[in-house]
Amino acid sequence: MISLEPVASPGAPLARRNPVAKLAAALVFSAALIATLDPVAPAIAIAIELAVLPLFGIRLRVLARRALPLLAGGAGILVTLVLFAADRSGRVLLDAGGLLVTSGVLLAALGLVLRMFAVALPGLIVFATTDPTDLADALVQNAKAPARFAIGTLAAFRLVPLLGQEWQMISMARRARGVDAGRNPVAKLRLFVSTAFALLVGAIRRGTRLAVAMDARGFDAGIPRTVARRQRFGWADGLLVAGAAVLAGAAIAVSVALGTFRPLLG
Repeated sequence: MISLEPVASPGAPLARRNPVAKLAAALVFSAALIATLDPVAPAIAIAIELAVLPLFGIRLRVLARRALPLLAGGAGILVTLVLFAADRSGRVLLDAGGLLVTSGVLLAALGLVLRMFAVALPGLIVFATTDPTDLADALVQNAKAPARFAIGTLAAFRLVPLLGQEWQMISMARRARGVDAGRNPVAKLRLFVSTAFALLVGAIRRGTRLAVAMDARGFDAGIPRTVARRQRFGWADGLLVAGAAVLAGAAIAVSVALGTFRPLLG
């Protein structure tokens, strides 16, 4: 079952920071890394992210378990570039008929994979240390987001774990009716697509009912709403955002100093 509840120690120094501050720090840190294609800057960023894990109260094993889908994405990027990259410059490492692998291709793939991890890990850290209700409250109070958007975001976080349960229920129901793909890969793919479509239809219906219920409770009335729990944005939260900007700039600066910086544009 998918879980979006916080898994960090609540007493950790950075885990206690305002949810909007943590989200802003993650966005600032990730945005700077999108500007470069070289592998040095994201590698330094990943080292920084792993170094601050204890300050967020997250164990490396927990983060690795949540980052497992990123491994599949990284493998997909590597295979795609090896097969279809247009730039085949550099030293030839493998020449097997129509498959030509060069050092330039592997360097480009390494840069993209590291950048994907460097951009995604801050988001994983934020949501592993933040309660969804606190995030919704902070979005309304500190980011001045509309209540309809914030509560809709909270509802989405609360409903995501149901997708895993519904997938299991649909699969078990079909297996009970004798619908099983066996070892046929084509049948497995067809069964996967049909199950995903049924899950999508159910999610759309649930979202529609939720939207109607929120409108019925006046979330689209434009009237200021009161809050039950105050979320304060203090100087320590501002320092967190500034520190993220400084560290991202330091990673880019090291890449420029080593001569490996490759801007995304230009």
